[in-house]
Amino acid sequence: MGAHLARRYLWDAEVEPDPLRMPSFDPLYGFPERKERVMIATQQQMNDAQLPVEQRDYCAHYLIKLMKCKRDKFPNIFGCKHERHDWDYCEHQDYVMRMKEFERERRLLVRKKRIEEKRRAEAEAS
Repeated sequence: MGAHLARRYLWDAEVEPDPLRMPSFDPLYGFPERKERVMIATQQQMNDAQLPVEQRDYCAHYLIKLMKCKRDKFPNIFGCKHERHDWDYCEHQDYVMRMKEFERERRLLVRKKRIEEKRRAEAEAS
């Protein structure tokens, strides 16, 4: 996602989505049967585990399991490899999903710009 910096500030900024804003297109656009992502961990579980706000994401339930394992197996710092792997894998999958959403947003912005230019050219030709 680092390439967005060069494209956004040096080239065509209007077709490059802002990573700090929410997507401007409907998430179901083009996907009629798409399911919405839901968080598995509840707000109460995250409060009980005292998770910081920046770690409350779609992988919070794995992080809660990892923190509990670390607490239960305290002197043995290598006893929670499986929980750590599950959490890392979930974080990676979340990263991949966010990159796909970013790319989808970029392609939809390019498509929108192309359609507007085509309409403008047809209007000028008429």
